[in-house]
Amino acid sequence: MGQAPGDFATRFGFPRTAFGEQAPASVRSTERAATGPAGGRAGSSAKVAILLGTYHGQEFLAEQLDSFEVQTHANWEVWASDDGSTDGTQAILEAYRQRWGQHRLSVQAGPAKGFSENFLSLTCNPAIQADYYAFSDQDDIWEPGKLERALAWLETVPQDVPALYCARTRLVDAQNREIGVSPLFTKPPSFANALVQSIGGGNTMVFNNAARALLRQAGQNLPVITHDWWAYMAVTGCGGRVHYDREPMLRYRQHEGNLVGMNSTWAARLKRVGLLWQGRFRQWSDGNIAALQRLEDQLTPENREVLRNFARGRQMSLVPRVVCLLRSGIHRQTLFGNLGLAAAAVFRKI
Repeated sequence: MGQAPGDFATRFGFPRTAFGEQAPASVRSTERAATGPAGGRAGSSAKVAILLGTYHGQEFLAEQLDSFEVQTHANWEVWASDDGSTDGTQAILEAYRQRWGQHRLSVQAGPAKGFSENFLSLTCNPAIQADYYAFSDQDDIWEPGKLERALAWLETVPQDVPALYCARTRLVDAQNREIGVSPLFTKPPSFANALVQSIGGGNTMVFNNAARALLRQAGQNLPVITHDWWAYMAVTGCGGRVHYDREPMLRYRQHEGNLVGMNSTWAARLKRVGLLWQGRFRQWSDGNIAALQRLEDQLTPENREVLRNFARGRQMSLVPRVVCLLRSGIHRQTLFGNLGLAAAAVFRKI
């Protein structure tokens, strides 16, 4: 998807295809996946800031923008950060800005340091003020009820509690023909899961101001591989709530220009194994642990202990390593994923 990928798993493999156990009983701050009402609270006046990352996205950008226009929740504004496109992306954004008005679409220059920092630069921009915030890629199509459905859940959470909504996606090809759906994860969101997997694509995520405050506290210059995996870790780690919606509310386009795409094929699984064996996942964990240190004072006591066992266990010899990692409770969403996680622990690849 041009520069704005949907999530960590689809780019690099690991987070989306998951391994799974029940989350530890000590992790009580998250919401179990559930299918909520088809629409949001009637008459909601909440303002949503759509954080749109773009880079060389001219082919599909107009369809993405058109899908904002038909949202059943009408109180939204778009903040686009373009990372130096030299195709027609900026012209398309300008055309829609003229059509919608400056109050509806603002365009800024991105940091040109990759898609993750582009999205985090939007998240941390103090000029952007709203009730809720939605990440958006440049080449998908939102279902008309996407924002309304997200707000239906978010507005049930107290404003001072960090809250993050994410969902499954409907997979479509370049011509918007349906080709499948993303995997259904059934285990509850939790920090112990987030340390080793992202369950929701950034293109589905909507979050409140309490969650944004955590992300802003950590800052945009982080050693994390993706903004969406980071958001999942930060919110669960700091006692927030995460809702994984089983109903696909986004048409996730698969095309040749994708930075990322779904990774449920056997070829993608073999690629993940190769990356794991090369030590790539261990490098990602190093970066995530370093980033979480910026929020150490916000982590719950239980999750601080989970992180401590995870970080310490990775450095130990075989038997103590396995014991410490088991004590941490880390897990993925599927049996296949958990088998891979166990192998990674044994061979010190985590």
